[in-house]
Amino acid sequence: MEQNKSLLIIGKVWPEPNSSAAGARMMQLIDLFQKLGYHITFASSAKESFFQFDLNQLNVSIQKIELNSVSFDDFISKLNPGVVVFDRFLSEEQFGWRVIEQCPNAFRILNTEDLHFLRRARKVSIKNRGDLSSVNLRTEDAVREISSIYRSDLTLLVSDFEQDLLCSEFNIPHSILFYLPLFAQKNTELKPSFEERDGFIFIGNYNHEPNLDALCFLKEVIWPKIKIKIPNVVLNVYGAYPSKKVLDFNKPDEYFIVHGRVENAMDVTLSSRVSLAPLRFGAGVKGKLIEAMIAGTPSVTTSIGVEGIAFKENWCGIATDNIDDFVSGAVSLYEDEKLWNKYHLRGFEIIEERFKAEIYFEGFEKRLIEIQNDIESHRKQYFIQQLVQHQTLMSNRFLSKWIEEKNK
Repeated sequence: MEQNKSLLIIGKVWPEPNSSAAGARMMQLIDLFQKLGYHITFASSAKESFFQFDLNQLNVSIQKIELNSVSFDDFISKLNPGVVVFDRFLSEEQFGWRVIEQCPNAFRILNTEDLHFLRRARKVSIKNRGDLSSVNLRTEDAVREISSIYRSDLTLLVSDFEQDLLCSEFNIPHSILFYLPLFAQKNTELKPSFEERDGFIFIGNYNHEPNLDALCFLKEVIWPKIKIKIPNVVLNVYGAYPSKKVLDFNKPDEYFIVHGRVENAMDVTLSSRVSLAPLRFGAGVKGKLIEAMIAGTPSVTTSIGVEGIAFKENWCGIATDNIDDFVSGAVSLYEDEKLWNKYHLRGFEIIEERFKAEIYFEGFEKRLIEIQNDIESHRKQYFIQQLVQHQTLMSNRFLSKWIEEKNK
């Protein structure tokens, strides 16, 4: 059967690969789909950003779209894509029903980035209890996101932990999920040695709450303890969209230097001896830690940080949720060259074992072909999918129509 190779991506935002792991992930998906022969159109209702990638360089068509507007119906019916990728469940909520009405045979794929409901539930637990000992996953957020998963033909997950969670805790069929991690390639160039590097590094997009929380925790709790043990070592803080609060953390006299956005995160990670990522909540896979592995920079992080990448005991550095162990681990990694070299190499091993794109390419292509060649049979297998689609399609449709009329 000849496939419709027109693919539409509906982006929550325009991709910024130098600002976040989500932006880098989107660029990887675009590259992957192009290698599979798809002609891509990227559409978004978000405001354009100075830092967004120029997709025209990749021969990707660009389309600005409006929320709650019949103009989208005209656009997609003319485009008639064979595949539609929703960038996060909010995009599927907003545009999914219109896609179903105008292009009912289009193969609908949900790209999660992370499970939003898991991240938010963990945040509530940290704010209310100070730990993750009792996280309530049965929330309104979970209902919305899992409904979106059921309305989609296939859902992409960057974390195998999250894939297992959906199957074990929510009984979602494994066959409508696909584990496709954040890809990484071992850099074969010679890396700076232990002696050639100096300083700690923290990096993250500060529009992302887990990063902001981790930086605050680092500044207020962890860094003062590290500084007592190694007083003359610098912590360099980088990242996109720093708020005034983040910029005010800049204290050169405390060796806590806030630089803000950096053009090339790999360069500053390569020059750093140890990466610190005291993440207390979050979900998905942490791009900063993948990047540290590529750079050969050992890291000190938490169970949240290693989730979806490796087990704590096999980490390329120190993984602990205990504050004192985090501090002592950071100091040991910074001062012990033998220990540093061990974890420097371990990061490369993790990349080779789990994050090379070639590992997943063939299986992903096969799954796409299987579903797209017989989309109706695929959908008929899942009665719950039909039920959820019927109920939520109507509610999302009427809400959008009401807003559309109200805005006239």
